[in-house]
Amino acid sequence: MKAAVVPAVSGAWQIKDVPQPQPGPSQVLVKMHASGICYTDVHETLGHIPGPFPRILGHEPVGEIVSVAPDVTTRKVGDRVGTAWIQSTCGRCEWCQRGRRMFCPEMKAVGIHAQGGHAEYMLMNADATYLIPEKVSYEQAAPIFCAGYTVYSGLRWADPQPHERVAVLGIGGLGHLALQYAKAAGFETIAISHSPDKDKMIRDLGTDEIVRDGKSLAAAGGADVILSTSNSTKSMVDSIQGLRPDGRLVTMGADAEPISVSLMDLIGKRIRVIGSQQNGPEYLYEALDFVAQGKVKTLVETYPLADAPKGYERVAEGKARFRAVLTM
Repeated sequence: MKAAVVPAVSGAWQIKDVPQPQPGPSQVLVKMHASGICYTDVHETLGHIPGPFPRILGHEPVGEIVSVAPDVTTRKVGDRVGTAWIQSTCGRCEWCQRGRRMFCPEMKAVGIHAQGGHAEYMLMNADATYLIPEKVSYEQAAPIFCAGYTVYSGLRWADPQPHERVAVLGIGGLGHLALQYAKAAGFETIAISHSPDKDKMIRDLGTDEIVRDGKSLAAAGGADVILSTSNSTKSMVDSIQGLRPDGRLVTMGADAEPISVSLMDLIGKRIRVIGSQQNGPEYLYEALDFVAQGKVKTLVETYPLADAPKGYERVAEGKARFRAVLTM
């Protein structure tokens, strides 16, 4: 089968012929139809995330089951499925028992410990697959398995109340989805964007207001929750001045620089800084359901598998508007 292979740390993506896998116990073989390229793929390519090379990345994989292991009873040939970052865990540690599998010390991840979706076929553990609603296309579904799942988890983790206002910092690959999820959930939404050229698109996504920074957010009445999808620590810190008392800054974008927060803000305004990732399987189900209802739409650029290196470069250079998806 054809696959996009990262041969070594910082190596250029290459389209190669590799052996087609066959399902082992508890696995299904999926004919890939779409696989999203996430900025995490850049970190993995550069070796920022430990793991063996060569690698076949892709942790937003969706497709159709074409073969199942004899012991699999919950999935069948023809099912439209995807899988998230976590492929398997030990099932025995404290975190697995608490239902927080993302903290399992033996967690196996797609694209690192197991082959990812940037290929014609992929093995998935049957119990790690999620059924894709019939109304959702493969191209729309793929980014939800990481980007959509992540931002919707952050929104739910912040636990906004009916009277509260939600702001989204950074309207890009994650942010354009976060904005839609907050609006679809019924909240007054504010976009914090430094790019006036995106204003029309942001308004088309349904935001109630656009501001440029934390100061202008404060002047507009502030926000109770800020969903930070920015990779800039500086922007995150700046946005805090727009948090209302008891406000929550939910960080989902990553930067190597540490974040510095005023203790006076933490104590005096009783604000919280919360880290968030993909927080529970029910959130992925809900995130997909919003797409099926037509309340959330991913803005995607599609590339055939043969053009995977081109799609990767678009993501690495920050030029994709807003999610790059490989199609097979």
